[in-house]
Amino acid sequence: MPHLFPDTVSYNRFVELMQAASLPMAIFLKTCCLGEGTGISFADSTPIRVCKNKRIKRNRVFKGIAQVGKSTMGYFFGFKLHLVINDKGELLNFVITQGNVDDREPLKSKKFVNQLKGKLYADKGDISKELTELLFMDGLHLITNIRNNMKNTLMELKDKIMLRKRSVIETVNDELKNMCQIEHSRHRCFGNFITNLISRLIAYCFFPKKPAIKYDAVQTTQIALF
Repeated sequence: MPHLFPDTVSYNRFVELMQAASLPMAIFLKTCCLGEGTGISFADSTPIRVCKNKRIKRNRVFKGIAQVGKSTMGYFFGFKLHLVINDKGELLNFVITQGNVDDREPLKSKKFVNQLKGKLYADKGDISKELTELLFMDGLHLITNIRNNMKNTLMELKDKIMLRKRSVIETVNDELKNMCQIEHSRHRCFGNFITNLISRLIAYCFFPKKPAIKYDAVQTTQIALF
């Protein structure tokens, strides 16, 4: 359809011009695409690999920018995408860090969690007494599973059930990687890496159907339900 796009540039020029769209798309994502807090939030991080491990020393595009990190799947070279979603599967906030940054660091930033209230469910990697107290002062209750070497603690039944529903954010990460393709090894520069990542997050926000938790609240005056 060249008659519809008479001013189409070449592929190389298009790749060069992509970087100019990073800031407008980031503003659009932050102001128009993110969801609203519902009192139930899930936090997690996922690695963004920029190359295979055997090519780390030969990688020039991200030399001095990306770092070697470790996840549950082993070591990787690249970045981390930290996400917070609500129970509807909508993105509430995100941040991109280097691969060697602790998962708890973004949660310590008030800019990352300033709009969250209620309960935040995270994995064992976010266990921290200092972080829990810091978030609690801002009206956010951090709830995580305990490690095997920790003493058992009392927890409400509904919180135990919601921790089992943390798989919803794992599904979001899976859709971002497999459907939106936020992770690949064909980047030519760091600027285009950011542009591609932001554009794919915007694409996910416009998905008509997102992974969500379905539950029905029952209000009753009975002491127990049978």
